[in-house]
Amino acid sequence: MRQKFVISRNDVKNKLRISEYAIIDKMPKYAVVPIRQDERYTLLGEETYNSEVVANHITKGRGDLLAMLRTKNMYPIAPYANKIVDSVIALYQSTKEQSTELFFDDVDLLPDYA
Repeated sequence: MRQKFVISRNDVKNKLRISEYAIIDKMPKYAVVPIRQDERYTLLGEETYNSEVVANHITKGRGDLLAMLRTKNMYPIAPYANKIVDSVIALYQSTKEQSTELFFDDVDLLPDYA
């Protein structure tokens, strides 16, 4: 499954939003479709967090931040969750960046049997 996470920080509203999208329509076998083709993604869920709480968890460490970001509605697998944590930390360390997109394809996690 191809997924996209959009992580955006809104300093005016003091919020962090993580939106999860996926391509849910059936893709033709052996089709080569660019992973960043936005019109194929469907919103699966969204979580909003208080920026002060996020910043507090960042100071406590990666594990604490990861536990806070995971919810019953948004529970990405470990490889994806770790990259989300890295991106959240980078957003809070940056004075310029306010959002980022992460693209994942489960095929990348499969072992190479060639």
